[in-house]
Amino acid sequence: MTKKIFYGIFVASVLTFAACLVLILGVLYNYFDKQLIEDLHTQGHMIAAAVETGSGACLEELGTLDNRLTWVGPDGEVLYDNQADSSAMENHLDREEIAEAMESGQGESERYSETLSQKTVYYAIRLADNSVIRLADTRSTVWNLLFGMIQPLLMILTIAIILSAVLASRISKSIVRPINAINLEAPDVEGNYDEISPLLLKINRQNEQIKHQMEELRRQREEFRLITENMSEGFLVIDRKTELLSYNSAALRLLGSGPVEGTPSVLMLNRSESFRQAVETALAGEHCEHSMTLDGSIYHVIANPVSRDGETAGAVIVILDCTERELRDQMRREFTSNVSHELKTPLTSIYGVSEMIAGGIVKPEDIPSFARNIHAESGRLITLIEDIIKLSQLDENLVPSDPVPVDLFETAASVVKRLRSQADARGIQMELTGGSAIVHGIPNLLDEMIYNLCDNAIKYNKDGGRVRISVENGEHPTVTVSDTGIGIPREHQPRVFERFYRADKSHSKKIGGTGLGLSIVKHAAAYHGAAVSLESTEGEGTTVTVRF
Repeated sequence: MTKKIFYGIFVASVLTFAACLVLILGVLYNYFDKQLIEDLHTQGHMIAAAVETGSGACLEELGTLDNRLTWVGPDGEVLYDNQADSSAMENHLDREEIAEAMESGQGESERYSETLSQKTVYYAIRLADNSVIRLADTRSTVWNLLFGMIQPLLMILTIAIILSAVLASRISKSIVRPINAINLEAPDVEGNYDEISPLLLKINRQNEQIKHQMEELRRQREEFRLITENMSEGFLVIDRKTELLSYNSAALRLLGSGPVEGTPSVLMLNRSESFRQAVETALAGEHCEHSMTLDGSIYHVIANPVSRDGETAGAVIVILDCTERELRDQMRREFTSNVSHELKTPLTSIYGVSEMIAGGIVKPEDIPSFARNIHAESGRLITLIEDIIKLSQLDENLVPSDPVPVDLFETAASVVKRLRSQADARGIQMELTGGSAIVHGIPNLLDEMIYNLCDNAIKYNKDGGRVRISVENGEHPTVTVSDTGIGIPREHQPRVFERFYRADKSHSKKIGGTGLGLSIVKHAAAYHGAAVSLESTEGEGTTVTVRF
């Protein structure tokens, strides 16, 4: 902008100076031209008067005039000329100024010499004897004058150009300086040129509008960030080149990728075939869903194309962790299978024995034995169904009792008393230590929880072993049951609380049971807000702790 203003002022100054110079020269030339004619008129009248008074005798005295003096007779013959031989001059009757003077008493004319670049002005006066006195003066043309003054004119023009450049530079900088000093973030409308005040007002309004839009954009981005960052699902946005535009930390965690820098390809985060197919299908403009397994976890990948002007501009990818759901489905299938198996075994026995009795092939003396078998299998069946009902009630928080204060030590003492005969039959010592610990809970659930722990400690113990039950009433009431039994292999420990799961199926089959004992312990503890932990060493024993 400074350069444009500088060039504008500079060119305007130079052109103005040149125009003024031309006008001044023209005015002066015209002025001196008129002055020349007036001088010729004055001299002409004076000479005419002198000639008429003194006849031709005074012409010799006037011969020293700077102007050319010519006396022409009535017939056009030159009688006298102060700068040429009159006898050698041609007849002047056809001269414009002579003819005009003969006719009207005085005449004027101008003649130009192209070769000399001069202009000659003639003035003629008719005398009383009809002769004519003519004066002539020669002047250079305006171009000849300019050419003669070329050196001083060039000097003046150079000085004018330099002066114009200096002034234009200072003026342009002084004009632009306040504009450059304008704070576009908060323009001072009153402190600047009036001509740009409307522009500054518009800038001010636009700044306010942009400020509000940026605040709204930041708010929306923060909301989007909070939403996506608090999602357990992975969220990815990519362009048509698979470059990563947006993502949340859950996506990186699920894909097993570390922090990313810049906009890498989304395929750099995970190179599995199923993930690549989902990305390529979405970028091809089609909705896609794929299952993907990574490090033992199961993910569901949903990819949708994003279109713009009828063309696919990118894709949105959502990654769902379905591991827990798949495990639940697997557990449900296993549970259904296990329940079917556990129910089928006693029912098959009952059905077979009853069929034999109904067919009359059983001896009368064997009927009591077969009846005891039916009774035992029926009891086993009822116990299994009751345990399943308890687990269902715990899953749905539908326990048909209200919490009351329960002393865990008294409950443990009751359990030890009921299991004493079972332990003595195998020579297993049972020891109860600790003291009173009151919790708010369901008495029968707490009793069954401790009973199942102690029952397992006896069943999976060695003959002549020991079972120790400890009830502590510290910051958190705690029940600990430890045994010196066969222990649980490390690979089975994470699953022993699952329904129907048995670490040693052959041993479990010998000792019986429904396979739901530890599962009921886990759910009963969770219902009371307690945590269950297990420590076990194979061949040495197991310790289960319930901390309320």
